[in-house]
Amino acid sequence: MKQLMKGNEAMAEAAVMAGCRYYFGYPITPQNEVPEYMSWRLPQVGGVYKQAESELASVNMLFGAGAAGGRAMTSSSGLGISLMQEGISHICACEVPAVILNVARGGPAIGSIQPGQADYYQMTRGGGTGDYHMIVYTPGNLQEACDLIQLAFDKADQYRNAVAVYVDGCIGQLMESVEIQPRTPDPKYQDKPWAATGWDGKSRPKARFTSVFMDAAKCEAHNDHLQEKYRIIRETETRLQCVDTEDADIVLVAYGTTARICTSAKRMAEKAGIRVGIVRPITVWPFPYRQVQEACAHAKAVLCVEMSAGQMLDDVKIALNGTKPSYLYYRLGGMMPAAKDICREIVRLNEEVR
Repeated sequence: MKQLMKGNEAMAEAAVMAGCRYYFGYPITPQNEVPEYMSWRLPQVGGVYKQAESELASVNMLFGAGAAGGRAMTSSSGLGISLMQEGISHICACEVPAVILNVARGGPAIGSIQPGQADYYQMTRGGGTGDYHMIVYTPGNLQEACDLIQLAFDKADQYRNAVAVYVDGCIGQLMESVEIQPRTPDPKYQDKPWAATGWDGKSRPKARFTSVFMDAAKCEAHNDHLQEKYRIIRETETRLQCVDTEDADIVLVAYGTTARICTSAKRMAEKAGIRVGIVRPITVWPFPYRQVQEACAHAKAVLCVEMSAGQMLDDVKIALNGTKPSYLYYRLGGMMPAAKDICREIVRLNEEVR
């Protein structure tokens, strides 16, 4: 049954319904409703909530719970995720399942408490050490956010890796009607013989989690193993949505709330006789390079719309590989783009590339 819920609370409930029983976090706007909700909800289902003393502590508690085989999650905004980067690197290096929710705000540094998308590099490139990656989902509405939170737990178990859900603060704070169903974990990944749940010297191997390799050849072999996993993820886990791109004059590329605003701009531009398509990446790592290029094949130009100074534009340019002119319309610091302004830019571009 559908119910009206606030974004952060709905995403927290979705995590609980996916089997999350351990949450560790620290308050920061605009995601404070997530830990507040988890603080009373998890005890109802026999779970554990812990407000850590810092984001550093949160991510290391997340590491421990995941290493013990639990479905565990943390959440923060960009400032807190920055402090978690070292721990995230350890989680990925040690192949521990974990789910991380970033409800992003305007930056840089402390910035504003309004919605932002300036954490794109942080989420897709990572600030921790080494060649590691997380799967990063960017939902465009609250129902999709709830669905992807639940999927994130499955993919974290499947690949034994950190998986992130990256939303702007608008999705965390809005209210929409959602339907959240219990999600049973995939039986293939419920048994975790690698987890630190006790060792009797017989039926289970001794659990060992380390990212220390003093022998360079062994470190390289471990990295090769991780890179092969990331290759498989790139081939199988990319997601995007394409709308009316087949005969579009101008294709908009956007994610999250920005993509929703682009839908209104598209309708405005079409009244002016311009054919407009929208490409919405749902995974920004792995980024759907091939699919974006194919979706933009017939366009005269591509306009990337972001609440950042063109961070996703780098990936769009890689996807297009010089085959199409690409442009950027952006707002910064927590300011959101207006549909009428995007439409104005579409009209200008259409005249320029005619």
